[in-house]
Amino acid sequence: MSSMDTPQNPLDPDACYLAMRSRDARFDGRFFIGVVSTGIYCRPVCKVRAPRRENCRFFALPALAEQSGFRPCLRCRPELAPAAQAWSVQDSSHSLAQAAARWLDLPDAWGDEAPSVAGLAARLGVSDRHLRRLFEQHWGVSPLQYLQTQRLLCAKQLLADTDLPMAQLASIAGFSSLRRFNAAFAEHYRLRPGQVRRARATPPDASADRALARVRLCWRPPLDVDALLRFLAQRSIPGVDLVDIDGASYQRTLRVGTGAQVHEGWLRIRFEVAQTQAWLEVSAGLRGVLPSVVRRARALFDLDADPEPINAALHVHFPAGDGLRVPGCVDGFELAVRAILGQQVTVAAARTLAARVATTFGASTGDGYPAGLDRFFPSAQVLGELAPEELGKLGIVRQRQGAILALAQATMDPEDPLTLHPAADPSTTLQRLCALPGIGEWTAHYIAMRALRWPDAFPAGDIALHKALGLKGQPRARAQAEAISQAWRPWRSYAVLRAWYQPAAPSPSPAADACPSPAAAPTPADHKPLSKDQP
Repeated sequence: MSSMDTPQNPLDPDACYLAMRSRDARFDGRFFIGVVSTGIYCRPVCKVRAPRRENCRFFALPALAEQSGFRPCLRCRPELAPAAQAWSVQDSSHSLAQAAARWLDLPDAWGDEAPSVAGLAARLGVSDRHLRRLFEQHWGVSPLQYLQTQRLLCAKQLLADTDLPMAQLASIAGFSSLRRFNAAFAEHYRLRPGQVRRARATPPDASADRALARVRLCWRPPLDVDALLRFLAQRSIPGVDLVDIDGASYQRTLRVGTGAQVHEGWLRIRFEVAQTQAWLEVSAGLRGVLPSVVRRARALFDLDADPEPINAALHVHFPAGDGLRVPGCVDGFELAVRAILGQQVTVAAARTLAARVATTFGASTGDGYPAGLDRFFPSAQVLGELAPEELGKLGIVRQRQGAILALAQATMDPEDPLTLHPAADPSTTLQRLCALPGIGEWTAHYIAMRALRWPDAFPAGDIALHKALGLKGQPRARAQAEAISQAWRPWRSYAVLRAWYQPAAPSPSPAADACPSPAAAPTPADHKPLSKDQP
C-alpha cells in the first residue's frame, strides 16, 4: 500500500499540496502532511512555511503518518484536527471497519473493560482475525496501532492545553502506568512529555481557575454556530443547561459513568467563529474523564462533520443550509427521554415536561456550579425505579410513562443493555427501540440522528419534511419521501434538519436550480405530529 493513502481513501498528492498551500480550514483533518526533511507531520492549516513539494508525503490518518516514522507538529497540533468520517450504505466491510474505529474512539464506551482486539471483535460479532484484516484493509493500520495513536494524540492535547499532573494525564489518556506512557511517547515522538508541555505556544491563563481543564476544539467550515445554539436554546432545561446565543456559548451539568464510578460536574463551550475554534472548559469533577467529555462536546455540536460531501448531496434541494449541522447530545439516555416527552406535542411543551422531570427527580448540584446550573438530569437508574403514577403527576400521559420506564429498564439490562452512543449499531438499535412500548419509527430515528450520530437516519413520516418536499397532504407521502431521499444517502439526517429550518419544496431538477439564491435559515418550527410517536 502506498504511504499516501488508505485503500478506501485514495489521496491525490498534487491536489493535497495545493490544498496545503491554501491553508483552507475546509481541508482540516481530511489529510496530513509528512515532511521528510523534518520528520514531522502537520495539518493542512499549519502556518509554518510551506515545504517543497518533493519533501511532502500525504496521509489520510495520523496513525499512517506515525507508522511511517513522522511525529506530530507542536505548532499546528494534529490532535486538534476534526476526525475524518467516511460513511457508506453499500459496502458492509467498510461499515464494519468504521464501526470498529468508532468503538476505539469512544473512551467511555468500554466501561471498566480495557479496549482490546478480542473484545472489539466480540462486540462486533466477528473473529479477531477477520477484524484485523478488515481494519488494515480499510485504514492501513492495525486496530492496536490506531488505538495507540489516538491515545498519544489525546495525551499530547492534554499536555499542551492543561496543567494536569503527568500521572493523572497518562491514566486519563488510557495508559496503564506513567512508565508505559513515557516509553510510548518517546518511542513514537522521539520527545519527552515535558518537552511538549514546555514548548506549548499558548500556556494556560494564569488568572484562570486552576481547578478547571481547558482544551481547544476545531472544525471544518462552514458551521452555523448561531443555528446550533438556537436549536439547543429552544430545548434547554432550566437548571440543566444554559445557552447564551449573543455570547456564542453553551454550558450544562453532566454526569459520566465509568464502571461503578460516576464523575459529575459542568462544562462550558465558548465559540470563536472567526478562528474556527472553540474552547471547552471542564470543572474539576470531570477532569478524570476529560477525553470522554471532549468526545461528547464534539458530538453535541457535530464538529467532526465534513461539509463538502454533505453539501454536494443536499445543496440543490436545500441551498440555504450549507452551514447547518445535526445537533447531537452529551448523554444518549437523556436525549431519548426528551424525545419521548416530545411525542405529539410542541417543542415548548416537551421542554416544560423535561424541566418537570429534571426538577422532580434530578439530583441537586450543590455549591461550586455556575449560576443557573443547579440540577442533573435523572439517570436511567432513577427513572427505572419509579412507579408510573409518579410520572403521571407531572402531566406525562400513560403511553409516555410506559415508554420512559421501558427505555430505562432496557438501558440497565445486565445481560444485554441498550446502548445509545455513536458506537452502537444503528440498525440493531432502531429495531430494539421500536420494540419498546410507546416508541415508534419517528422517535427511534430521531434518537439515531442525535444520540447515535447516524447520518442516514430518516423519519419518513415527518410532516415538516413532507412540507419541505412538497408532499404535504398527498397520498403515500411517506413512500414518496423515501424514494426522493435515496439521492441523499448517506446524509439523510442532514436533509431532515435542513427541511426543518427551510420548509420549501425542492427544485424539480438540478438544472432548474443551477444558480440558487441562498436565504437565511429561519428558526425551526414546532412539528405537528403525523404519527403516534412523532415529537
